[in-house]
Amino acid sequence: FSCEWAAAHFRFRPPHSGLAYALEAGKGGTRAILVAVQAHIISYLLFTRETECTHLERLCQVGRWEQGQALAMALAEILWAAGGGGRAVVCLITAPITMMPREGYRANSFTERIQLFEFSEKAAAQGFISDHIHCFKGEGNHGVILFLYSLLFSRTLER
Repeated sequence: FSCEWAAAHFRFRPPHSGLAYALEAGKGGTRAILVAVQAHIISYLLFTRETECTHLERLCQVGRWEQGQALAMALAEILWAAGGGGRAVVCLITAPITMMPREGYRANSFTERIQLFEFSEKAAAQGFISDHIHCFKGEGNHGVILFLYSLLFSRTLER
């Protein structure tokens, strides 16, 4: 992955602002993933989330916690759909592992540390993502790459 991809994570605009619902997107290849997730976030904030605000107010009056919940719901929804409605796989990075790379393989200190968590219920996947939302939002955590790996494993390599 390029430096741009390695640095990409899910970052919202400031909470309680006119664009509190919006993800910030840099230039380049990660935009396509961010746009897909953004669509699910807006759908959740407008039509699913329980609030007394009008539709436009629902988007602008989003706080930091609600941003995290909307992101967790969006990621879980997309992974569940990728898994055909029967499973979702979430990838997270574990502690550094010391291992000798196999012949023909170049270690990158990222892929070797990915751990898979498989869920057979969408609510369980969403709860897990919500509990670990910092792994996707935190700077330096490779959040977009983790989501991309999660998509691939949810969909399965055969499909």
